[in-house]
Parts: sequence; structure tokens; C-alpha cells
Amino acid sequence: MLGYWKEMHREHEGGCGGEERHRHRHGGFGGRWEGFEHGFGGGRERFFSSGHLRLVILQLIAEKPSYGYEIIKAIEERLSGGYAPSPGVVYPTLTMLEEEELAVSSTEGNKKLYAATEQGKEYLKANSATVKAIFGRMEQARKVFGRGRSPQIMRALMNLRYALRMRVGRGDLSAEQVSRIAEALDAAARAIDQT
Repeated sequence: MLGYWKEMHREHEGGCGGEERHRHRHGGFGGRWEGFEHGFGGGRERFFSSGHLRLVILQLIAEKPSYGYEIIKAIEERLSGGYAPSPGVVYPTLTMLEEEELAVSSTEGNKKLYAATEQGKEYLKANSATVKAIFGRMEQARKVFGRGRSPQIMRALMNLRYALRMRVGRGDLSAEQVSRIAEALDAAARAIDQT
């Protein structure tokens, strides 16, 4: 199941021109989700525009030195389970922050603990208005995502979508396999309806 969770969030974030792509796709930054990519529940849409996730991660490790998986969990919790960045996005961002000398890591066993450097903290101070705005919008999103939504249910739903997409994507389903998948989905629907 953990493999599903890691794989289903594989999206391409970062790089240059993210904000330009955002403006092009969404007609500027004036909307309610300013600075965030739109969409929820698909697992492949980006939630943060380019550069904003970098600031979020730096702020989190400035507040508390953390492992990569703790950063993912912290972002997920701040958004009521509505979004979690993939390891494939978080770890390269941490590496970039290290290369820019905004973060430093220490190895504990086979894990790396990341913390902001003094230079990183100064960078956050210089960008405090942007950081405050991003976290303010995250709080708004948390309230929206949290309305009647359970993070566990949303994660399970995304796992189901991913498993189905991966299996169907492999093709070569026999009539019997199609029938078994449909029966499993129908059984889950009935079980949920009776809960």
C-alpha cells in the first residue's frame, strides 16, 4: 500500500517557469487559490506553483529539523489530507536547498535529517511576506479540504484510483478479470453504503 502512496503522487514540480505556466493555465494569480495549482483528488495535479513548495519546505525545517517523510506528513496534515507532495518532489527540493546552502543535512543511520542554515533563515526573513501568504492560503485550503473529509478516506480513495489505473493501464484484462474487478468495486460500494 505504501508503494501505491509513493507512486500515485508522482508529478513533476519545480524547475524554471512554473509561475509562468501557472499564469498561462489559470489567467493570473488573482483567484482564491492564488499561488496553488488547482485540482484535488487526482493525485497527479500539482498543488503548489513552482518555488512555493521550496519555501514551504524551508520554513518547515527552520521550525523543526525533519526527515523527508516528516516533511511530507507535515504538509499533508496542514492540508487536512487533501494533498501530500511526492517523495520524488520533496527529496530533490531538499537537495537543491542544500546545494544553495539554505539547508544542511546530517545522516542518522540510512536517513537524513534536514535543518535550515543561518543563510536559509535569513532567506526566509527576506521572503517573509511570501511565506506568510503561502501558509495563509494553505490554512484556507485546509479548511476547505477538511470539510466532511477524512484524510484516511481520501488516501484510501486515491490508492484505489491508482491501483485501478495501473491495472487497467497494463491491459490484457480477461473477461473474468474485468468481472472480478467490477465485483470488488461493487462490494466496496455496498459496504460503504451500509456503514
